[in-house]
Amino acid sequence: MPQETSYDYIIVGGGSAACVVAARLVKEARARVLLLERGPRKANPIMHFPAGYMKFLAKDTYLAMHQTEPQPQLGGRGPIVPQGKVLGGGSTVNAMVYMRGQAADYDRWNNAITAPGAENDGAWSYRDMLPYFKAQEDNDHLAGEFHGVGGPLKISDLGHTSPMTRAYIKALQTMGIPWNPDFNGAGQFGVGMMQHTIDWQTRRRCSAVDAFLAPVMDDPLLTIETEATVTKLLLQNDAATGVEYIQRGVTRRAAAGIEVILAAGAYQTPKLLMLSGIGPEAELARHGIRTEIALPGVGQNLQDHYECPVVATTKGAFSYYGQDRGWPMIKAGLQYLLFKSGPVTTTGVETCAFYDPDGNNAEPTIQMFCVPTVYLDRDVMGTDPGHGVTINSLLLRPKARGSVTLTSADPLRNPVVSTGIFNHPDDLRLTVKSFRFARTVLDASPMRELIEREIFPGADVTSDEAIAEHCRRTVKTGYHPVGTCRMGHDGDEMAVLTPRLTVRGAARLRVIDASMMPTIVSGNTNAAVLGAAAKAADLILERAA
Repeated sequence: MPQETSYDYIIVGGGSAACVVAARLVKEARARVLLLERGPRKANPIMHFPAGYMKFLAKDTYLAMHQTEPQPQLGGRGPIVPQGKVLGGGSTVNAMVYMRGQAADYDRWNNAITAPGAENDGAWSYRDMLPYFKAQEDNDHLAGEFHGVGGPLKISDLGHTSPMTRAYIKALQTMGIPWNPDFNGAGQFGVGMMQHTIDWQTRRRCSAVDAFLAPVMDDPLLTIETEATVTKLLLQNDAATGVEYIQRGVTRRAAAGIEVILAAGAYQTPKLLMLSGIGPEAELARHGIRTEIALPGVGQNLQDHYECPVVATTKGAFSYYGQDRGWPMIKAGLQYLLFKSGPVTTTGVETCAFYDPDGNNAEPTIQMFCVPTVYLDRDVMGTDPGHGVTINSLLLRPKARGSVTLTSADPLRNPVVSTGIFNHPDDLRLTVKSFRFARTVLDASPMRELIEREIFPGADVTSDEAIAEHCRRTVKTGYHPVGTCRMGHDGDEMAVLTPRLTVRGAARLRVIDASMMPTIVSGNTNAAVLGAAAKAADLILERAA
């Protein structure tokens, strides 16, 4: 029998949500907290530089790569979807964009937890969530109704922008897309610069570890175990009593006196629940797992953002191509280290536009990024990367749903991820329509003065079917999986969680990561996860009190 240690709370996963909640429990409840992360404790120091994450995008050093199920509607493609595997999770490895989404996104969450005919109490509405966002935030120049100053999370504009970024912004304004100075303000519609979780004074990444966990790292009440993979929840009389985990080849157990809190992400959290006997009965039986608590919604309702590109070469070096090698890299590195300026102070994705191809711009359905380089692989594009620009149309609220199921009862195997990309015809229709609009942006001044020619998919791809085929062949994840343990009202049989994020039918068990979202938010999901975790911490502390 593995040796067992005891804590008040055990948090499974060390990502953004875990950092927020662990810090609050230690500081405010003075609770003994065990945080278990399957990745390493620290990332390469380069990851602290705004541009540094690009060195690790295609590597599994700090990412768990999930090979998804082949999708018939994509011609048998199964795109790889990564997930952060390091203390801080996605906030340690992501592109640092701080984007909350639309007010209507959170109102949709609130509708999802409200039974038909019942009074809507606003528990997860935008009005309820905004104070959490503001309390976390220390913005470099925004304040007032929508922004906070003095919080632990540093948020700023980037320190450098490319000529292509500026041309894109001006071109869209000439096309009738207005300038938007604040995508996290009154509305999303428009084109503008994206804010990032970067400290404007040091020009370094501000991860969830930096913002929330670092101040309590040395507190003896907090125990952080890394390279620790949780393999099973320990249950007794339908209550979570602890976890079993493997660390460097040794099986260990830990007991939780108050709660076990799952924060392992939209793929691993449902996997762990199912391995522990909580989930759809047929799925559990298929792998010889005894059903402890039947919850058909575990692993269902998977949503993500998906994007498709149009790529053009340029008449000059207006992009970041080649800046990560040789003398340009050395020069940029020295400029950053000496003056905290130059190309290293950008994430490479500086601007985007929010709009709706169908014209309902009050609630945009597309986030259109301008990436100032040709960054697709040769085996996808058929040509080598070089100086150019990639415009990606990302679908904000797909109607299709995917799923996460078990590969086997082996806890060290990745789950089966079926993305469901383009399983709803409206998703592909909007993507094709936005692809056509992206082409017109390339042809609008002052972009067209910089553009040489479209190289991918090529100017000869013009019919709806040909463009749709291009989208099916190139569509990729936006790295924002959510929804696989969604919250809902008591009459919703597919709801895994209560509005207080407790697992239905299980005592002392809660989920606080992105899998709790009933519907995906309209933008990069890290900000939403941080805000939701702050509310989750309040719910946990209320119960403790």
